[in-house]
Amino acid sequence: MLKRFLGKIIFWLKAARLYSAPITFLSWLVIFVFSLKKGGSILAGLISLVGISLVHLATNLIDDYIDYKDLQKDDKFITAGRDCKCAYIRSGEATTKDLRNVILIFLSIAAICGGILFFISGFAVFWLAIIALVIAIGYPYLSSRGLGEIAVIIAYGPLMFEGVYYVMTKSFSLDAFILSMICVMFVNTILYAHMLMDFDGDKNANKTTLCTKIGSKEKAINLILYFYGFSYILLGFYIYKTSNYLYLLNYITIPLVIDLYNMLKEYNQNPMSLPKVQFWHQPLEGWNKIKNTSNAPFYLRFFFARNISTIFMLLICFAIIFG
Repeated sequence: MLKRFLGKIIFWLKAARLYSAPITFLSWLVIFVFSLKKGGSILAGLISLVGISLVHLATNLIDDYIDYKDLQKDDKFITAGRDCKCAYIRSGEATTKDLRNVILIFLSIAAICGGILFFISGFAVFWLAIIALVIAIGYPYLSSRGLGEIAVIIAYGPLMFEGVYYVMTKSFSLDAFILSMICVMFVNTILYAHMLMDFDGDKNANKTTLCTKIGSKEKAINLILYFYGFSYILLGFYIYKTSNYLYLLNYITIPLVIDLYNMLKEYNQNPMSLPKVQFWHQPLEGWNKIKNTSNAPFYLRFFFARNISTIFMLLICFAIIFG
């Protein structure tokens, strides 16, 4: 019985794309460490992590639920997505009813976390939770209308950073807001790289994203440099404001960003191109199974975008702790 229960938990965590959770954790870790230095509550911060993580996983499942409804309506969308899209429903391993129930479970546990934080930290938690819920439920609709990046910037930026800072310190912070805008651009580029590589499939399926709104892959790819550039420029201002020169270490990620940009340009020209894996592309989970599949070119670039963000967040934490 226990083994079967644990198997179900593992199944749904995989379905909810647990591999994407580290970036949520690292975003939380930045503001958690920052709040600790301001005397914040460790308990409140840890409870917020559970709630944030469950909302993130629920959002991924909500996206699958809505996309699968589209799959049933539009044959073109079936061929547009990679073969892993909603695979666990297509294969019959789970039903849409199962999916809906798991979404409700995740959101219910997250709501319990929010209730606890409400009593620990104050009434503002209620409004922060409402905004998070609206974004989670509305993300698939925003994404399909080319507004997914805005939702991510709000959720992973000011909402998460000010929210965690508030529950830990019972106040808000301008510095936390600036840090959120620096870090969230690296999170946003993970989503944007995903959308960029899905450009042809989304266009064939008449799915509107920010990339397809721009009109061409050649123009869309340049926007990724603006996202990264905004973060680097704002970081420079923050270094000047705080006189914490350890943040300068974050600029060592620039060569990695250039490498990712070139890899994405190559993907635009040939989606089957698979560059040689270098040590700085690591880690690549399950690569031995993926590398010989048609999804390998996509996942190499997707994981690399995530890894760049990971390095950037860890360097931010280092500067906060020792600065």
